[in-house]
Amino acid sequence: MENRQKEKVWFITGSSRGFGKIWTAAALKRGDKVAATARNINSIAALKETYGDQVLVLEVDVTNRSQVQNAIHEAKQYFGRLDIVLNNAGYSLVGSIEESSTDEVKVMYETNIIGPIHVIQAALPILRAQGHGQILGTSSAVGIYSNPLIGYYCSSKFAFEAIYDSLSKEVAAFGIKVTLIEPGAYNTEFGSTESLKIASKKLPYYDDLKNQVMKNLQTMERGNPNATPDALFAVVDAENPPLRLLLGKNDLKHIRQIYSERLQEWETWKPISQAAQG
Repeated sequence: MENRQKEKVWFITGSSRGFGKIWTAAALKRGDKVAATARNINSIAALKETYGDQVLVLEVDVTNRSQVQNAIHEAKQYFGRLDIVLNNAGYSLVGSIEESSTDEVKVMYETNIIGPIHVIQAALPILRAQGHGQILGTSSAVGIYSNPLIGYYCSSKFAFEAIYDSLSKEVAAFGIKVTLIEPGAYNTEFGSTESLKIASKKLPYYDDLKNQVMKNLQTMERGNPNATPDALFAVVDAENPPLRLLLGKNDLKHIRQIYSERLQEWETWKPISQAAQG
């Protein structure tokens, strides 16, 4: 299972909070080297004081393609190689499909989808030339199923998953591995204003649904994000890492039910589907 040799070199986006902050610190604590990035370099400057040359801190807005390219190349120059590229930056948009404006959706897509594409496209030539590397991505359990009031966020994770799925098939021949990390509900700063935006339009028709969802959220069991680094390290140290790794214990049962219902629905409508073949 394990292929732990010399220290690994990471490039991590969104290192200032949530999983990105925890995983950056954990990688450094275990002796790895990290190019840590955030939109505001002051939010990660303390890493340099603690870890010195072991860490490179970079100001990166993933929506800025040239800034991403420069950061990837600076990290490669500084450390000599890149072993793990982790797309972690992202945020959620809360609002019904009707309430969220297309401008709000576009801005979120720029961070959640276009940003990771910038990182992948900048890193691939380096990883391909090395003949090794791993591209990780922080997806979500809602990249597998969709929930009300965060439909656009879910859709960004559905797209993220599709991109990574295709990528895994395209780059395997170059010795590059690809893994989607799919956390369930965790006690991170994901509810902060930095990680969560509320649709500006409010329609009363959805008040009952919002109240019910809020009630469910308050009673939901949440995982401890500080318990997650070992799972991440198991993936990056594995000779054959998975394409998808769920984090947490509560989602697999739900996913199993959803897939069962989908299959049943397709089976029920199979005569209609097959007749449409012509």
